Amino acid sequence: MEPITPVQVNYASRKPRILLAASGSVAAIKFSNLCQCFSEWAEIKAVATKASLPFIDAGSFPRNVDLYTDDDEWSVWKKVGDGVLHIELRRWADIMVIAPLSANTLGKIAGGLCDNLLTCIVRAWDYKKPFFVAPAMNSFMWYNPFTERHLMTIDELGISLIPPVSKRLPSGDYVNGAMEEPSFIFSTVRLFVKSRSQSGGSGTI
Repeated sequence: MEPITPVQVNYASRKPRILLAASGSVAAIKFSNLCQCFSEWAEIKAVATKASLPFIDAGSFPRNVDLYTDDDEWSVWKKVGDGVLHIELRRWADIMVIAPLSANTLGKIAGGLCDNLLTCIVRAWDYKKPFFVAPAMNSFMWYNPFTERHLMTIDELGISLIPPVSKRLPSGDYVNGAMEEPSFIFSTVRLFVKSRSQSGGSGTI
């Protein structure tokens, strides 16, 4: 595989363009908060899978953030020559963040499957651009051998992992597999952009 050359973006002239995505996990209840964290610092567009929608509070979603779902994928396409949504979003974004990343969507990405808007964007993604994922799943799923294989596969693509954390259950037990807090995910991405901008001079990401 050839070395990946970072994309050059001049942040002196505009804000970073961040594509935030949620897949089917209870942790998607924090997706609105995640969008809020990013919305003042960057231009945001959001994508949600069908399985994530029951957990997302549309009422608390930032007004300046467009939320796209599977229903939007072809509804905007009318004739040959019109833009295709997953390609347009891929072109628009400087950085992609999937939080939460479910075990199911992780498996799809690792296998190259693209059966919804989110996975079509991932399949078309330019891996010269930064891509972060924050998994959220049951601890039995997190420690499953398939998860290890899938994480190795996406690592080879250059996707950056924001590992899950331990969480205390009502029973008193601690389990690993909970998504990191939105504020931590935001800080991770922002520090990454800042460090790349400083090292690249012109906003290399």
